[in-house]
Amino acid sequence: MVQVFEVLSEQPVLFLFLLIGVGMAFGHLKIKGVGLGAAAVLFLAIGLAAWAKSYGVELEVTRQLGTLGLALFTFAIGINSGASFFHNLKSAIGPLVTMVALYALTALVGVQVGHLMGMDTALIAGTFAGSVTNTPALAAAGEASNQLDRATVGYAIAYLFGVIGMMIAATLALAYGKNDRDAPSPLANRTIRVEREDHPCIGDMAEKLGGKVTFSRLRRGETGPISRPSLTDTLDPGDLVTVVGPRELVARVATELGHASSHSLIQDRTYLDFRRMTVSDPKLAGRTVADLEMSKKFSATISRVRRGDVDMVAEPGLVLQQGDRVRVVAPTSKMAEITKFFGDSARGLSDLNPIALGLGMALGIAIGELPILTPTGAYFTIGSAAGTLIVGLVFGRIGRIGSFVTALPFTACQVMAELGLLIFLAQAGAKAGGQIIEAFTSGAWLNIFILGFIMTSIMAIGLYITMRWVFKMGGTQLSGLLGGAQTQPAVLAFVNSRTNADPRVSLGYALVYPVAMIAKIFVAQVLGGL
Repeated sequence: MVQVFEVLSEQPVLFLFLLIGVGMAFGHLKIKGVGLGAAAVLFLAIGLAAWAKSYGVELEVTRQLGTLGLALFTFAIGINSGASFFHNLKSAIGPLVTMVALYALTALVGVQVGHLMGMDTALIAGTFAGSVTNTPALAAAGEASNQLDRATVGYAIAYLFGVIGMMIAATLALAYGKNDRDAPSPLANRTIRVEREDHPCIGDMAEKLGGKVTFSRLRRGETGPISRPSLTDTLDPGDLVTVVGPRELVARVATELGHASSHSLIQDRTYLDFRRMTVSDPKLAGRTVADLEMSKKFSATISRVRRGDVDMVAEPGLVLQQGDRVRVVAPTSKMAEITKFFGDSARGLSDLNPIALGLGMALGIAIGELPILTPTGAYFTIGSAAGTLIVGLVFGRIGRIGSFVTALPFTACQVMAELGLLIFLAQAGAKAGGQIIEAFTSGAWLNIFILGFIMTSIMAIGLYITMRWVFKMGGTQLSGLLGGAQTQPAVLAFVNSRTNADPRVSLGYALVYPVAMIAKIFVAQVLGGL
């Protein structure tokens, strides 16, 4: 084995892809329906690096590769979560303040317990960084204490339970998340027979429901032609109208207008047709549904948008991404023209938009490396991961600046995020595995492990209790928030594998990640300087 380890130590790229391939082979194995997913790469890297270290061989994936992987991952997460993040930010102040308070509490308890165990400040600060699995916090603790070697020992021992402990908390969150009230309602379309005699206006009905339903077809009487209704149309008794939207809202419209009809206007495509089309023309990416002016240009309506595996109502303010699949209802004679308008090419699913990718990544990394002054007089940086996440969130939110499209296709982001995550986990695991042997031979590993266990448990239990019962957060979003609070992609990967990448998971993760990164670095800096 020594010869194999020596070859791998000289070929870090070979070692990287070996970890990804073999690790994911184990990650796909499931016991009673539960598998590690991408987190298996992390644990395989820790095991192999520690094994090689016992023979005196250093196995590593270079730091630059790890930085690249993490930056790609966070930028892609930011792009896909941007719109939802800013929409939910106003309601996130309470959870963010609570999370920061829990970091402070964890550090305070850590100092008291650590001193009782006879541990020095550098070791305690490093253990804190490991318990919250944050490498930039380790760097801050080492710089503030001037004892990076001691801080690294605490980090390596506490790191493993920092990952596993938060995975356990995320599993508990998912267990109660099966009954989440914030689960997106499945879309439905229903033909409704109008019974009201006060001639309600379609625009008034749509506004009353927050624009979350679309009126896609209208037939006057039993035998009239099917037309595309406008917001200014009024409904008469006996009319048939097709409504698309969340199931409970469609049912509400049926109750308010009349009753659900057994007739289906969708089946008759003589006058109106419908078709799903891919948004592949870059000129349309970053524009809202309203910006397209489909009614004015084509007498058409976009009834829904499919992004990844999620169907959404085509609300006027919804920003389209390249690769989205829109369902268009339009006159049959206009379909060819509308298809050309959207592009409807599979290329739109995988176009990387290299200009936005390159400029966004460069800007994010530059922001991450800007020095920030602390009250102690020292400087720290938030790191490229937090910087690229911030830029990704902004890019995903605005969609375009003039002719410059800032968003990337959803599918391309998913692929980029997974590859970046795997690269980072391989690098982080190899680094931690090489340090674990040294930590165990130091003789103080048990005390370090106990302190790390206490710190991780305070964070996990504190977040679980406050988010679930104080802020009434759904379990699915909470599972992602736990990964974001831990700034740990392995937890996010584990949860995504259990939820089929539910968008609420990434939303919870992105909601707290930037603040979590900054708060942990600051707390570690203070701890190391005590």
